[in-house]
Amino acid sequence: MAAAALAQAPTRADPRLIVPLDLPSVAEARAMVEALGDAVGFYKVGLELFAGGEGMTLARELKGAGKQVFLDWKLHDIGTTVQRAAAVLAGSGCDFLTVHGEPQVMASAVRGRGASGLKILAVTVLTSLTDADLVETGYHETARALVERRIHQAIAAGCDGVIASPHEAALARALGGKDFLVVTPGVRPDWSARNDQARAATPLDALRAGASHIVCGRPITGANDPAAAARRVAAEMGGVPL
Repeated sequence: MAAAALAQAPTRADPRLIVPLDLPSVAEARAMVEALGDAVGFYKVGLELFAGGEGMTLARELKGAGKQVFLDWKLHDIGTTVQRAAAVLAGSGCDFLTVHGEPQVMASAVRGRGASGLKILAVTVLTSLTDADLVETGYHETARALVERRIHQAIAAGCDGVIASPHEAALARALGGKDFLVVTPGVRPDWSARNDQARAATPLDALRAGASHIVCGRPITGANDPAAAARRVAAEMGGVPL
C-alpha cells in the first residue's frame, strides 16, 4: 500500500484494540493496514520495523491517515539518553511510547515528552516470562509482586500507564485509578493459539479485569481474512462498553 493510498484509509474501529505490525518490512505492514481497512484504528510499531529503518516513516503515515500509533520501543538506557529520545519522539505526534519500568528510565521519559500528548507507558514484566524465568534472571519475587512494585514506581515517576499482562490488569487498575492506562498484550481469543504468551487471557476477560487497551496480534494478522478476525475480536470486546 503506497503512502498516498494509506492516507485515504478511514478509521472506524474500537479504539481499545491495538494491532501490532510485527512484520519484516514496511511494505508488508502497509499491505496489512490495507487489508484491515476500517476494522482497526490503532497500530503498534515495534522494534522489527524500527530496526528496518522505516518504522518512523510508517508511524507518520499512519498518523496522517488518522490512525493512532503506539511506539513499542521499550527504551532502556541512562536517564539523559532516554530523556533526549523521548523529546524527539514527542514531536512525532504518536500516541503511546513504552519504556522499561525502572525509576530513572521512567522519570527521564516523562521529562523528555514535556507538554506533548505522548503517553509514557512502563513495561512491568514481559508477558512471555513466568515466575521461573524471573528466578533464573535473578529476581526473588513472583511476576505479580514485581508488577505491583513497578506499577507503584510508574505512578511515582508520572507515567500515564503500564504494560501488564491480563492477569495483572485488575491490580494495575486498582492502583492507578480510573484514568490510568492499562495496556495488555498477551491477549488471545478462545479460538486462537497462545503462541509464546505465557500469561494470556481473552479480550473480554482483559477488559473486564481493568485493561484500557488490548494488544492482539497473530490471531488477527495471521488470519486468512485479517479484517474479519479484527471485527470478531472487536465484537467480543463489545461485551464491555466503551
